[in-house]
Amino acid sequence: MKTVTPPQSSTNGTNDANPAKRTHFDDKGNFKVVWDSSIDVWWHEAVADVSSECPPVWMDAEDPLFMLYTSGSTGKPKGVLHTIGGYMLYTATTFKYTFDYQPGDVYFCTADIGWITGHSYVTYGPMLNCATSVLFEGVPTYPHTSRFWEIIEKYKVSKFYTAPTAIRTLMKFGDEPVKKYDLSSLSVLGSVGEPINPEAWLWYYRVVGDSNVSIVDTFWQTETGGHVITPLPGATPTKPGSACFPFFGVDVVLLDDEGHEIKGEGEGYLVFSRPWPGMMRSVYGDHERFETTYFKKFPGYYCTGDGAKRDKDGYIWVTGRIDDMLNVSGHLLSTAQVESALVEHEAVAEAAVVARPHTVKGECLYCYVTLAEGHNYDTALITQLKNKVRGKIGAFATPDFMQLAPGLPKTRSGKIMRRVLRKVAVGDRDLGDISTLADPSVVEVLFQHRPKEAKV
Repeated sequence: MKTVTPPQSSTNGTNDANPAKRTHFDDKGNFKVVWDSSIDVWWHEAVADVSSECPPVWMDAEDPLFMLYTSGSTGKPKGVLHTIGGYMLYTATTFKYTFDYQPGDVYFCTADIGWITGHSYVTYGPMLNCATSVLFEGVPTYPHTSRFWEIIEKYKVSKFYTAPTAIRTLMKFGDEPVKKYDLSSLSVLGSVGEPINPEAWLWYYRVVGDSNVSIVDTFWQTETGGHVITPLPGATPTKPGSACFPFFGVDVVLLDDEGHEIKGEGEGYLVFSRPWPGMMRSVYGDHERFETTYFKKFPGYYCTGDGAKRDKDGYIWVTGRIDDMLNVSGHLLSTAQVESALVEHEAVAEAAVVARPHTVKGECLYCYVTLAEGHNYDTALITQLKNKVRGKIGAFATPDFMQLAPGLPKTRSGKIMRRVLRKVAVGDRDLGDISTLADPSVVEVLFQHRPKEAKV
């Protein structure tokens, strides 16, 4: 129960606006707010003369809709500016076709509304399609590790969208927290935020989806506004770990370091050769940075900053940020390859890999591993993990450094901030802008867990 104490006289005509002094519980446990006439109004008085009609304000299609700052996983956050017409058209269309949304479906996206996934696929996309949605506030492990599955059963969710980070987190608790709920209402399971490793993809498909649902592994960015590479459920034969094919109207091109197009099978920079409606229009207050960041590296192309490979069947596999590529003794490999090999081990719930300078190899692998419950980090496990990578990729990829990571530095949107991990790997505490870290305390824990051989 909440009560408001009516206006009281005071020496200055108002009460102290300090919230700690304005609120209290009385002897009966009722929560009370002390009236402050400088900021408080009565609702019935405020709305008494207000019209019940609210005429729309007509806007141009290219008027700004919102700006959203990128997570800062690769540098200082950028104010990504989206406009009204193209963005809303694109989110409405991608939502409809990527999730095959039909009347009667119940859609559940776990993203925070304050980030681009929440903007595009909790707010604009679903609402423009008049979708029935479940809104969620919290974390997947509270008050118990079955929280998502409980919600899906309760509301008969048919379309579910979450991040690989959440999937890997829940994987480490095993199958039982999933299996005790009825998830038969599900028909589409979506993944968003970063490339999903095949092991997590298969667990998602087999355990959560009971091998009876479509998986849509979506690639897109804050800057793209909506999905740009994605399978279409029921229409695209999928491969675990691949985002599959471009969305309608999106032209994917792979380029080498010199800007030459790689046709057919190959690996290179992931770029787009023509615009699409939902793309950003500028970096707020710094259009030059917009041009430099996305268009100057390869003139005539939008550069995503990610690498990708195309297989013999034409499927696109996003390998991660170009900044996360490693050159070990002349061998170029992506962090995603190594991380995928590490998480194949039953003891590893999550892994992150960065490059560390090496006097002979140029760069070497520095690997962080978060363990699944019930496993110990010891010399035997370190040897097993190094051999796992060696056997999966090759002797040149054998990690030089392994480190236990009780937690990884992630942005609030769930992305691993690898530039921080690179700093930890070399013992450099000059971290730059870490304002978007969900839990900054993780960084100090990582510094404390650096292996002795790395402290040189």
